[in-house]
Amino acid sequence: QVQLQESGPGLVKPSQTLSLTCTVIGDSITTNDYFWCWIRQPPGKGPEWMGVIAYTGITYGNPSLKSRASISRNTSQNQITLQLSSVAPEDSSMYYCTRVYGWPPGLHDSWGQGTQVTVSS
Repeated sequence: QVQLQESGPGLVKPSQTLSLTCTVIGDSITTNDYFWCWIRQPPGKGPEWMGVIAYTGITYGNPSLKSRASISRNTSQNQITLQLSSVAPEDSSMYYCTRVYGWPPGLHDSWGQGTQVTVSS
């Protein structure tokens, strides 16, 4: 069974770049037809997808983030990384890594437990 483990700094100062890592256990991030997604959900709000990276390595970003978010991968470490630049307090949220089959729209069939990010000076 696949496991996804998010990790990150927890606290980031405004204007800095946030970097989060998702370590995938039990599956390869290059497995055909699977995509890997970052989603965040601020308190009291709905989920927002940040971006997706395909098993091929092709990435797709959410246009609403205006290119602040980028996703990359390390196949030797089986990890997915999210970087979010110029963070502001409104970027404070729980961030999740998911495995998606057949994106778009895809089925998010596995989720990590999430990592809390707070943007504050």
